[in-house]
Amino acid sequence: MSSISDDIFEQRRLKMVKEQIVKRGVTDNAVIQTMSKLPRHLFVPERFIDDAYEDGPLSIGEGQTISQPYVVASMTSHLLLSNDSRVLEIGTGSGYQTAILAEIAKAVYTIERIAELLPKAERMFELLGYDNIFTKHADGSSGWPEAAPFDAIIVTAAAKDIPEILTLQLKAEGIMIIPLERDAIDKQELVKVKKSADGLKQETLYPVRFVPLLRDTEN
Repeated sequence: MSSISDDIFEQRRLKMVKEQIVKRGVTDNAVIQTMSKLPRHLFVPERFIDDAYEDGPLSIGEGQTISQPYVVASMTSHLLLSNDSRVLEIGTGSGYQTAILAEIAKAVYTIERIAELLPKAERMFELLGYDNIFTKHADGSSGWPEAAPFDAIIVTAAAKDIPEILTLQLKAEGIMIIPLERDAIDKQELVKVKKSADGLKQETLYPVRFVPLLRDTEN
């Protein structure tokens, strides 16, 4: 176990929020307050606990990562959540992004396709007392139709295009945040999709690097 005290973790967390998130332009107060208090170090493997508040992603095993703090904050902020929002998350991973969403929204439905990761996240949700997180071990690219429609959808893996099946599960005026692969080699961009009566409006936000969104039939 790390010998670092809770006070030191708190200092690092507040510094992370100030220097990595607020200085980069995130102004959503709910996101700022949540990331100031949520213990990110509990969501990383023990060997990386001392690096939990550094400016970058960390491996969580099984070829997956916990995203850079700024990316978590930015993606959440762009969803424009309220305390009445119902959110679908594709890719539970460590559960850190899920917990951020659960602190702000009314309910979070999160799907993880890697069986080895989900129980770890579920134990952390239980430890921290979340009763508004609903989990499923499944192919996330199909969404969660029986729980739809959602006010917001967040995808934490890069897709080749916007999955129509997910847009169908989005409410009118709902927002999806998704990384998309582009034609250029090794290029991905974070895209904000808003659903309206006129169709889907896309806004490209900035370059990112995520693991690919895979179906169960893919390796």
